[in-house]
Amino acid sequence: MGLALVIVYFVATFFQVWMATRWDDREPSDAIVVLGAAQYNGTPSPALRGRLDHAYDLWEAKISQLVVLTGSKQSGDRFTEAYAGFQYLLDRGIPEPSLLVVDDGTSTWESVAATARVLRPRGLTNVTLVSDPFHSFRLVGIADEAGLTAEVSPTDASVTIGQVAREWMIVSVGRIVGYQRVVRWFE
Repeated sequence: MGLALVIVYFVATFFQVWMATRWDDREPSDAIVVLGAAQYNGTPSPALRGRLDHAYDLWEAKISQLVVLTGSKQSGDRFTEAYAGFQYLLDRGIPEPSLLVVDDGTSTWESVAATARVLRPRGLTNVTLVSDPFHSFRLVGIADEAGLTAEVSPTDASVTIGQVAREWMIVSVGRIVGYQRVVRWFE
């Protein structure tokens, strides 16, 4: 009986992660939060550019007038992912008061938690998270753990079974022990 429950849990979790790749909520929120990805000397990588362009579209659609850029930098980098995103969206025409840089965090959990620490004192807790589709289910769980109410609006990036399988493992463990602990093992 116990083994059957474990199997059902893992199968159900895989299905939830896979179905979440199709989520796309575009309801108004307090802030659009862009999860970081690589940048090269201040130039967003294709993955980060896709997230930034999607956030720009959400901002233009008036989902929120505040866009939060997240992401730290790797050793040797001159710029953070958040700053590269800030400059990119500024160049696209979003005014500086509508952009907020939160560059504390080298993982998804740390970036979302840092964002929550910045937004909550401002009375902002309802966010739209922008990342790649395979992150969607975990992002909502991390946001909940960090004290934010979140929906996701992912990019239109393609999803591979490998990405979903990795997320499935992270979510399967993270829902039991907490996403903050899982960061050390998977990110």
